[in-house]
Amino acid sequence: MLLGERMLTDLAGLDAETRAAEIHPSSIVASGARIGHGVRIGPWCSIGPDVTIEDGVHLIANVIIDGHTHIGPGVVCFPFTTIGMAPQDLKYRGEPTRCTIGARTVIRENVTIHRGTATGSGVTRVGDDCLIMANSHVAHDCTLGNGVIIVNNVVMGGHVTIGDHARIMGAAALHQFVRIGRAALVGGVCGVEADVIPYGSVLGNRARLVGLHWIWLKRNGVQPDELHLLRRAFRALYPRAMDEESTAFSRRLASVRADYGSDPKVAEILAFIEAPSHRGLVRVAGGGAASIESDGV
Repeated sequence: MLLGERMLTDLAGLDAETRAAEIHPSSIVASGARIGHGVRIGPWCSIGPDVTIEDGVHLIANVIIDGHTHIGPGVVCFPFTTIGMAPQDLKYRGEPTRCTIGARTVIRENVTIHRGTATGSGVTRVGDDCLIMANSHVAHDCTLGNGVIIVNNVVMGGHVTIGDHARIMGAAALHQFVRIGRAALVGGVCGVEADVIPYGSVLGNRARLVGLHWIWLKRNGVQPDELHLLRRAFRALYPRAMDEESTAFSRRLASVRADYGSDPKVAEILAFIEAPSHRGLVRVAGGGAASIESDGV
């Protein structure tokens, strides 16, 4: 039974639109919840009074959604998912913070997604067309872009930002306030303590930058000429250890901007590097480190 709400064993107290949804009689839908057309709520689900569920959502079974939470159209939640529950932050005092899940996102078994905090952005956001695999945790005030894939057992601290189309492999751990750039790849069982540049690829017990996410770039239509340009820009910015000069990073940054900054992806990487950061940038791996040749999904 939801705190402060009566248990609804039938649909008599709900509005006409909610009554038109397919709701299993064992589930609890609090008075005040807004349920769209074609929503299917399976057995033993619990929906709080401030929740909005848009059209075509499917809650398979044993899903709990609470708080000021908005679930976009076509979302699928597998059993034992919880969304919008109170954050694991000792400073939280019950403020009406929010959680939003974008259209067509799939959330697999045992995933936990917490609402934001008043001392953070106030909202936890997951974008459109994401896949969050089993046993993963999206903490308070995190922001996930569109098309993000989170593989099993990934954990995030609060305030993590993940750009569109990034891939986070299994059992990776992301420190609070870390930024993961667009289409970056984080290897499995990888502890990420600092920011990963757009299209970057990191490996290791403590994440180290080993190159760019070449597989994603190739699969998403980047042509050979631009791939070669990106490789040259990356090597100019992060020389191999055997070739590395004593040039300061700021000078290499200026040189790459002058030589390659007209390319949109290089410009995106440079803008990310120069943006404010709580954690700094991931360090570069030694010259012998292997790169990731598959995005693993």
